[in-house]
This record gives sequence, C-alpha cells and structure tokens, in this order.
Amino acid sequence: MAVEPEHASVNGRKKPQRPQRTHREVADELRARIRSGALRPGQRMPTQAQLAAEFGVERQAVRGALRILQSEHLLTNVSKGAPATVADRADRVPAGPAAPPQPTTVALAPRIASAFEAEHVEIDAVCLTAVSLTLAIGEPLRQIHAGRLKPAKVDVRVLLPSRNIDLAFPVPVGGRQGDEDPVHERWLAQRNAQGQVLRHNLRALRATHGIDVRVTFRALPFTPPVKLYLLNNAEALFAYYTVTRTEALIGQESLPTYDAQGVRSMLFAFEQGTGLRDTTFVEQSQLWFNALWETISSELELTD
Repeated sequence: MAVEPEHASVNGRKKPQRPQRTHREVADELRARIRSGALRPGQRMPTQAQLAAEFGVERQAVRGALRILQSEHLLTNVSKGAPATVADRADRVPAGPAAPPQPTTVALAPRIASAFEAEHVEIDAVCLTAVSLTLAIGEPLRQIHAGRLKPAKVDVRVLLPSRNIDLAFPVPVGGRQGDEDPVHERWLAQRNAQGQVLRHNLRALRATHGIDVRVTFRALPFTPPVKLYLLNNAEALFAYYTVTRTEALIGQESLPTYDAQGVRSMLFAFEQGTGLRDTTFVEQSQLWFNALWETISSELELTD
C-alpha cells in the first residue's frame, strides 16, 4: 500500500500531520489570488465545499475566510446560497496594514463573527456605551442558533464610564444642570440598557447551547476618548470618539449637546502577525486594557 508523503515515516517514526490551516490563512491565499488576477472581477468563486476540500479545512474556516474578504470589499454575495463573486475593481479597498478604516457599523460585526469561530472566545472592550458591541454580537448569535458556530467558552469584559463621574461628553453645551442633568441621565439609561441586553443575550447561550459564558463589566473613573475592541488576543479594533455639537431630544425639548456618534466612528483594524506595527499595537492595547481592568476600574452594577 502506498504511503502518503505527509504520513511517511522519518527514522522509523510516523511524520506528524501538517496543522490544519486557519480561516485567516485561507483568506490570505484567496486574497493573493484576487490581487494577482488569478480570480478576476465578476468571477464566481468555487463553492464552499470545493474550497474546504482544496485547503483541507472545515467549511466553517472557509466561511470565516469569505467573510473577511467580504469585509474588505473583495467579495460580494457571500451570505447568499450561490458561490461568492469577486467584486468589481471599483468596489475594492486595500487590505492588511494599508486598509482604510470603516464605520463601526460595517467593520465590527464580521470581525466579531470571525472571533466566535475560536474554541475559546475572548472579547475585551472599552467604550462609552455597549451599543456597538451589542449590535455586532447579533451576527455570531444568529450563526450559533443556526448551528454554524459552536464555541465552547465565551469570556467578555467591558469597561464603561462610572455613573458617578462628570462625563466630558455627552454633556449640555452650557454644562451640567446639577445632579438631575437630563443628558447624563439619558446616557446612563442607555449604558445600563445596552449592557443588560448584551449580558442577557450571551448568558442565554448557556441554557440553549451549553456554552460556558462569562460577561463582566467594570467602571472607569474617566470618559474614554476612544473605543477599543480586543478579539482573542489577536486583533485590536480602534476608533476615535469625535465630539460634535448636536441637538439632543430630551422629552419634548431639544437641548444643544456635545456628543459623539460611536456607531459611526471609523474603526481601524490591527492584527497580530501582519507586521511589527500591527503586532505591537495589539500587544500594547491588551496590556493597556488589562492595566485599567486590574487597577483603577471598579465594580459596575448595571442598575435601572
């Protein structure tokens, strides 16, 4: 019987099998084919089954790779039943270190979904409220309920501003109006509501799918000027909160307010292994988060 080369013995010992490729490695190979012109604009990709067989991976890894390329505007129709299509050149944007930032509403969900392909999902976040994270978590939750994702463990840590501080924003243009400031109360209600929804939706996975879930919040003694998401110690997604003057509708009144639209913030992506700059940024961001979590943050009660 013929012995396959990868299983051939070496000095009488069986040669270890080559580790299976990750979804990111599959994405890297397909991206290179698109960039080189081997896969042309408008051309249909092979089916997920064909790609899985070619790369020797599970379909889940193929789906993760296709979602990455879709988020980079290199593929279209990824979520449809037919094979994905290579995007027209006008739709493409650079990938990797040269990739431009994208709005949080566009960029965060596919990267969160890819993070949920890991056996142990670890997500850390620093933000003003948890609204963007709560929205983005919806995609992997749908895939879990559809049976396409099944992590064994999920750990989520979120740092949010304390209710007891004077926020830099959102704040009335004329300054806070005492302890009962309506802008502060509206922010607090949103912070608590979004945090509770995030915690409830993730914890529900314990009962429905037997996934070990832990969701923890801690309070910061300052207003974060940026938002940061750290995924599986491998990615850092970073955005500035750009403060603008706006009109906040409080009850029936319109109140001039300084605020930032976090869901529209442009998200910069950094990934381990794509260069010294990216790797260092991810590592330093994780150290920064851990330092805040372990030192000056305090217990946070998400009360109504």
